[in-house]
Amino acid sequence: MTESDNTNDWLPLFPLQTVLFPDGILPLKIFETRYVDMVRECMRNEKPFGVVAIRTGKETGATTQPEAVGCLANIVHWDMEAGGLLMIRTQGGLRFRIRETRVLADGRMEGLVDYLAEDTLVTTDPMLTACAAALKAITDDFDQRVGQDNPTDYPFATPLRFGDMGWVANRWSEILPMPLPMRQALLETADVAQRLAIIMTYLKQQQILTT
Repeated sequence: MTESDNTNDWLPLFPLQTVLFPDGILPLKIFETRYVDMVRECMRNEKPFGVVAIRTGKETGATTQPEAVGCLANIVHWDMEAGGLLMIRTQGGLRFRIRETRVLADGRMEGLVDYLAEDTLVTTDPMLTACAAALKAITDDFDQRVGQDNPTDYPFATPLRFGDMGWVANRWSEILPMPLPMRQALLETADVAQRLAIIMTYLKQQQILTT
């Protein structure tokens, strides 16, 4: 699907104080009735919802203003706990840009969106080699301590794709300590090489990469 492929369907939106990236894993605890209803409807229709970072307002507020670019969230696991708390595990899909929003009577937000192009696969680049090696060291350490036996606890979707520039850039964008606006800016960066270049600069500033 490319950026020019539009949809006239209203996409359910979940404004949050976080940024979801393509192929990223986002577990959520849902307790508000409007969002429990939204997720149940998405599961019944086997459709995703959209995660968008909050520009102004709060997650529980009625006047929340979302950022213009978000990411589809596909529900890959769910569990209903006692007391009506809905636990879900989502995986990021395509990025999208919001054209128009509306608020339903129950306070849920929906948007008309344009889907953005998937990252171009780049597998050979010195910058990728360095960033991928540093990321693999983290996953190797996690594998030794915890392992991949329980996929619902593993922080990344598998298979791990260290030769994919977009995948590597997105995983670093998720785990590095950075302010929400910076994560959002990375999500909105269309050029995958530019996104990874920003990540590499940040890794050097944090002395995670020294060369």
